[in-house]
Amino acid sequence: MTTLRFSQSNPAPDIHADGFIETPDGFSIRYARFRTESHPARGTVVVLQGRNETIEKYFETVSDLLGAGFDIVAFDWRGQGGSQRFFSRTDAGYIDSFEQYATDLETVFEEVVLPDCRPPFFFLAHSTGALVALYVAPSYVNRVRRMVLSAPFMGLPASDLHHGFTRGAAKLMGFLGLGNLYISGGPAARLRKPFEINPLTSDPARYARNIEIPTQYPDLGLGGPSASWITAIFEAIEVVSDPAHMAQTTIPTLVLMAGDEQVVSNDAIASLAGRLRSASLLTIDGARHEMLQEADAYREQFMAALRAFIPGSGEEPGLPLPVEASG
Repeated sequence: MTTLRFSQSNPAPDIHADGFIETPDGFSIRYARFRTESHPARGTVVVLQGRNETIEKYFETVSDLLGAGFDIVAFDWRGQGGSQRFFSRTDAGYIDSFEQYATDLETVFEEVVLPDCRPPFFFLAHSTGALVALYVAPSYVNRVRRMVLSAPFMGLPASDLHHGFTRGAAKLMGFLGLGNLYISGGPAARLRKPFEINPLTSDPARYARNIEIPTQYPDLGLGGPSASWITAIFEAIEVVSDPAHMAQTTIPTLVLMAGDEQVVSNDAIASLAGRLRSASLLTIDGARHEMLQEADAYREQFMAALRAFIPGSGEEPGLPLPVEASG
């Protein structure tokens, strides 16, 4: 029996395998593997989802990648989706550090990707998942050919003062033993904004489909970020921004930025891409944060850029921009 959930509005692609694997520190991680009918396959795309996302949210993208000739592996990070949660209060958006996310990815890579999937391997990562990809990139230089990063979480779209206050409050809560409490938002049900004021997508049908997943399957939903999660994010951003870490991040990388971004900081993304020698930056004007969940006019630009960038030959000394950047 499959572990995946689907509905008439969100049908699942053909599933080659799915289930759970256990990390060395004892967390159960839900994964799914999809196999293209194209022969030969162009490689395997490993999807690194954002915070409060699930495998199910990427069914449409998986179908597109299968059609483009790629195998796909997707999984839920610990603490969200169908993977094991930290507490009995399952809507807590919690993590201790990004080392835990790194452990999840390494476990999936060693136990699912390497033994069962066809090379070369690529990362397709969104928001928090894109930050994880950057965090672990030095360890994957000889294993992952290219990375496509969607709206990487490199900071909040706020002033330095607000950043400092948020980080300070999160650290204080952790020091007081309150790291598992919400620092913003609340239980999952309170976080589903009406379409008219949502910052994620301008596509009403895709927004409704994505809202339906945690509505129909509440166990897949997640609440607001915890104080500990916020602290972990800021610590990971520091690591990724360190010049020594950047010097070791040599995987050719395409960074895509949403022109109408309201969730993460475009200034921080642009700064990162400008300092990371292995990266090129493309802005999709008018798109909101979740470009893979956007209206066709924006989403098709994203997919065209992705298809132009991967698989690549793995031999290019430089990193050509696949399509002309705007913005």
